[in-house]
Amino acid sequence: MPKISVHNAQGKAIGEAELNDKLFGLTPKVGLMHRKMRVEQAHQRHGTHDTLTRAEVAGGGRKPWKQKHTGRARQGTIRAPHWRKGGVAHGPHPRDHEITMSKKEKRLALASALSAKFQAGDLILVDDLGMTEIKTKRAMEILSGLGAKDKKVLILLGEHNETVWKSFRNLPNVQVKVAPGFSLVELLSANTIIATQSAVQAMEEVWAR
Repeated sequence: MPKISVHNAQGKAIGEAELNDKLFGLTPKVGLMHRKMRVEQAHQRHGTHDTLTRAEVAGGGRKPWKQKHTGRARQGTIRAPHWRKGGVAHGPHPRDHEITMSKKEKRLALASALSAKFQAGDLILVDDLGMTEIKTKRAMEILSGLGAKDKKVLILLGEHNETVWKSFRNLPNVQVKVAPGFSLVELLSANTIIATQSAVQAMEEVWAR
């Protein structure tokens, strides 16, 4: 099983922990992670975009001029796509953008992303953030001690902590999530993952079965 150092809130290594092979010991599957990202991005699309065709725009009920002997090109309606205020040809219409993916594939994609972050040295495991009061200054000190001050950071907790969330929410490029309630996009877009031991345990209970 892969091993990782456990740090305290000051950034000092205080021990070592074993990680689950099913989550942190895989060979990352790039193709599967790409598909999962497409699924997540597709789910954010509402699919309500719509344009009017020549049959739906108002007007154009009669032929603008007779077919022949006018010296002008023949026209059937003033609401054809090439006319001003005409309909839109081949425009978007409401549709469902959903992309299907099995539950097993989704879990494997997330496990691949976690393994990639661990193998790249971008995962920092802490025993506890140790915050007793809401203080952004203290949050910055924690990031600095863990070497993540100027990076895009994803903080993973085992359960919701109002003090931690409010302390970090004003910092740019820092997200606080309760594991396993985060997306693959959020995971891969972060330069550093700071996870508590309880967060890792929660992920293992859900995804490493």
